[in-house]
Amino acid sequence: MKTSRLAALLGATLLSGFTALASAADKPKELNIGISTFLSGSASVFGVPARDAAEILIQDINAAGGIDGVKLVPSYIDEGGGGEKLLSEYRRLAEGGTRVMLSAISSGHCNIVAPVAEDLKVLNVLWDCGTEKALEGKKYKYVVRTQANATTEMVAQVLYLMKVKPDFKTIAIVNQDYAWGRDSRDIFLAALKKFKPDVKVVAEMFPKFGAADFSTEISRLQALRPDVIVSTSWGGDLDNFVRQASQRNLFKNSTFVLSLAESSLERLGNALPEGVYVGARGDHYFLHPETKDDPQHQAFVKKFHDKTGAYPIYSVYHMVQAIQGLKAGYEKAIKDNNGAWPTPEQVAAAMHDVTFKGYGREVKMHRADGQGLEAQLFGVTKKSDKYPFKVLADITIVPAELVTPGVADTSMEWIDKSLTPDVLKSDQIKVYAN
Repeated sequence: MKTSRLAALLGATLLSGFTALASAADKPKELNIGISTFLSGSASVFGVPARDAAEILIQDINAAGGIDGVKLVPSYIDEGGGGEKLLSEYRRLAEGGTRVMLSAISSGHCNIVAPVAEDLKVLNVLWDCGTEKALEGKKYKYVVRTQANATTEMVAQVLYLMKVKPDFKTIAIVNQDYAWGRDSRDIFLAALKKFKPDVKVVAEMFPKFGAADFSTEISRLQALRPDVIVSTSWGGDLDNFVRQASQRNLFKNSTFVLSLAESSLERLGNALPEGVYVGARGDHYFLHPETKDDPQHQAFVKKFHDKTGAYPIYSVYHMVQAIQGLKAGYEKAIKDNNGAWPTPEQVAAAMHDVTFKGYGREVKMHRADGQGLEAQLFGVTKKSDKYPFKVLADITIVPAELVTPGVADTSMEWIDKSLTPDVLKSDQIKVYAN
């Protein structure tokens, strides 16, 4: 009887050892990561810096030993070729064994990539796109987002506008004609009308994505003279619009609210005047009032500037968050897996329950829908003695918890039922006057 028990115990021990060896043997020498970003076209002013950030951060992670000894190897997909080409390249990488993707910038691309990732059982980090529709109401297992969505960003933008310029009566909107431009318009106006139900929207214009000429829109705005002009456009489209508006003195007639213009400050230089309200799609800014003196942030800003000749913009910080979030997910999954290398499914599960930092406030991902909670930073443009472009003054940071629907809520239902003017009184909204 004792001999039988001993044999069984030895057998179980040997089996456990073989299982551990098998798990150890499964650890790859390299972790291949597919990264989609705009490397061509007008949006490349936004996408190329993000790729440069990925290269810097991955090099640093690999130099420190990688993730549990496994080095990261990126492959890049150019979103500038359009959705069909993106999906073709995406599938090619997946079929070649890449099981982790950071995709995408474009909201339209995220909407088409997410279900494909789920179908292919590929862990996909939505690393920059804003559309709330990518995750809202979905039950994805493999798809997560390491930054905020349009609802958080637009509702926070409304709160900021109501704090700094509450007395306006008329407003016009100029957004790119695709998923992000349309969705952000809907959310912004729905939220605004909870605070100013009598506001008059005098124009809603949707120039084609990638447009170079805004003369029609500017002429109309000059005739209408709205109190406020809002644009959630970004990249080369925003740059062209601002330069042409500046040349025709449109900034003298209306107050501009540019929800994504943090990424254009350096490129626009003197074309962007003082007194423009700017958003950063998160609490991203190389002069972030809470982290500008942090040694790690300073070191990253220097490395990025040495590599590119420019300062980091929010697409750069979103890429950092995606990679740091992925790293945090792997580390948690390894710990949960008793030290063994995890499957993409295990990492995806872990990324639904992590907190991590880029170079701003912590990003919290503790939701069934995989949506990250990210604070939002805003400021007003001001001349600088140190930089040859406008910087942000009187920075305001809005915590995500105040402006993000719950998992069971749709954005519009939450705005309609839960968003009230009382939120403006919250002492969690921090202002850094300068």
